[in-house]
Amino acid sequence: MHRHMHDHGAGSGLWETLLPPAAVILLAAAYLVLADRARHRNPVQGWGRRRTASFLTGCTLLAGALLPPLAPFAHGDFRGHMAQHMLIGMYAPLALVLGTPVTLLLRTLPAARARALVGVLHSRPARVLAHPVTALALSTGMLALLYFTPWYNATMDQPVLHWLMHAHFLLSGCLFAWVIAGPDPAPTRPGVPARLVVLGIAVAAHASISQLIYGGFLINVHAPIDQVQGGAEIMYYGGDIAELLLAAALVATWRPGRRPCRPWTGVGRDAAGRDSRAILSG
Repeated sequence: MHRHMHDHGAGSGLWETLLPPAAVILLAAAYLVLADRARHRNPVQGWGRRRTASFLTGCTLLAGALLPPLAPFAHGDFRGHMAQHMLIGMYAPLALVLGTPVTLLLRTLPAARARALVGVLHSRPARVLAHPVTALALSTGMLALLYFTPWYNATMDQPVLHWLMHAHFLLSGCLFAWVIAGPDPAPTRPGVPARLVVLGIAVAAHASISQLIYGGFLINVHAPIDQVQGGAEIMYYGGDIAELLLAAALVATWRPGRRPCRPWTGVGRDAAGRDSRAILSG
């Protein structure tokens, strides 16, 4: 293995420096505007400060991953890449999901648009995408493809692929956190035992992939051995902590003794014990 440096040029570097904070600021601002709208539309119900704090924490973690000093470090060092991957793909998604952005949208959109959103989430493609097995394959399963094929090296050479990798980390991480422990209702969320099994598989897969990377088995990463092993350690321990936090969120959002939710039908209750009609009318 040899050192692989990542250099996009001055113009690309400026674009990469300015666009991420602008996107994160826009995301946080949109959430704050909607949260304020939710409080004004229903002052009694309001909008929880913990949700807002969680979402803004996710935005902060995302910004920290995409800005200096971590972003330049990640371009030239596999350890920095792995730390960036942990923040974008595991820690930031959990915080964002705990901010319940879907519920916020349903409470603030006009009734017709809220019903349209519910229709999209109730569609067959959404139900397949939101299944825990699909979420597991897209988040954890893709790691083997990234590190055991030439894909990672290609992302270091091509800025477009590099940003697509970040987008995949973020979206698949949000999907997995939402399906496993999100307070927002989901179209196909099984019971807690099944979700714990899926989470356990994710823990085992993360551990196995990181150990293979550390040992140099199947790895296809152009970087010095010390960087690869350091990155594997970050993945191993950082992944364990993130998955423990996800398990804690699953327990915290679990409400025993509720009737099973009939997903997105307007009746029954979601995984957090709220009547889905109340979300739309709130």
